[in-house]
Amino acid sequence: MARRLTPWRWAVLGLAALYFLVPLGASVVFTVDEPGRGISFDAYTKILSTDGFVSSLLLSLELALATIAVVLLLMVPAMVALRLGAPRLRPVVEIVCSLPLVVPPIAFVAGIVSVLKWGPDQLSRTPLFETFVAIQNPSFPVVLVLAYVVMALPFVYRALDAGLRAIDVRTLVEAARSCGASWPQALVRAVLPNIRGALLNAGFLTLALVLGEFTVAQLLGYQPFAVWIYNVGGSQAQMSVAVSVLSLLVTWALLLALAGVGGGRNRTANSRG
Repeated sequence: MARRLTPWRWAVLGLAALYFLVPLGASVVFTVDEPGRGISFDAYTKILSTDGFVSSLLLSLELALATIAVVLLLMVPAMVALRLGAPRLRPVVEIVCSLPLVVPPIAFVAGIVSVLKWGPDQLSRTPLFETFVAIQNPSFPVVLVLAYVVMALPFVYRALDAGLRAIDVRTLVEAARSCGASWPQALVRAVLPNIRGALLNAGFLTLALVLGEFTVAQLLGYQPFAVWIYNVGGSQAQMSVAVSVLSLLVTWALLLALAGVGGGRNRTANSRG
């Protein structure tokens, strides 16, 4: 039976709504209100034709997809193996995965820059020199993918840990193995289907991180979507805010869609049960 919201809960929800909606509404008003002309939607209609918008957005999406793929390929097998073979190491892995929350982005970028400067100098006569050059290709900077993988570890770890805690991993793997499945088959066919919600959460959090990350990309000299918004803001403030508003709305839509998918699956599982 659904709970009825008490007045103080309505008050808390109202304050939270005001906290989020008032700045958003003010941003929308700023983008459509032009002094002397009244209401104009030029800031929105000109977004697609603005130089650099499509290329920067596509670059961010490519970086996000690559980051999601790499971080999940690293973390899913590692966390399953951790739960099956070495559960006592879980606190150690948790601390290691939480370190990116402690290290300031400026210090993180400084370390990356130091390595990128040290590599070509020390490895100029080795095949690894070409690797250092390739990962800094402006068309697809792999160095940003590596940095984003590290930055996404805390969020991916939490999402996957919650999903794996909700199922009996050992029983699922042992059942799959007893049916003749190999270890990779047991992981793909028995474990992954039962943590789809956790995988979606991890992917969405990583996508939001990459689309909104600014410091690392700016200091390394690349121009993904967040950096493009900042650069446009210097000359076209209304358009910069308009793009930010649209990005926020798209992020909310993805979050609601993810919540709807998760809720629908839960209702289906409950009805079957």
